[in-house]
Amino acid sequence: MAAGSVCDDGGASQRSLLEKLGVKDGIRVAVLDVEDEDFAAELAERAVTIVADAPADIVVWAIDEAADLARLPALIDWIWPAGALWAVWRKGRRELNENHVREAALDAGLVDVKVVRFSPTHSALKLVVPKAKR
Repeated sequence: MAAGSVCDDGGASQRSLLEKLGVKDGIRVAVLDVEDEDFAAELAERAVTIVADAPADIVVWAIDEAADLARLPALIDWIWPAGALWAVWRKGRRELNENHVREAALDAGLVDVKVVRFSPTHSALKLVVPKAKR
């Protein structure tokens, strides 16, 4: 895990997924390519605005293959200056893992600050614009 990253486990496992992701009532959330019924159901119960384009306070983005990471620089405008981008990928894959996501984020000018268990099969990494660049 990169310096400054926080592993969200321990007592956090009792918190809902949306609490882990920082989704609060009144914010704008974009969901890109995420097909998870539990996540969708939990999100539907919140008083948030689901948006299909920028800007958003939180973007939740599913990545299926390493080539998808090329989209990362374009997503910065969705969260700039102080939003968060959650990159979600399937666990246990050599061709796409946390290190690949982190490296692509750094190359795009983002930093990772937290990792969470998104589901039994997926992990998520929180990416933000560094404070010095906001």
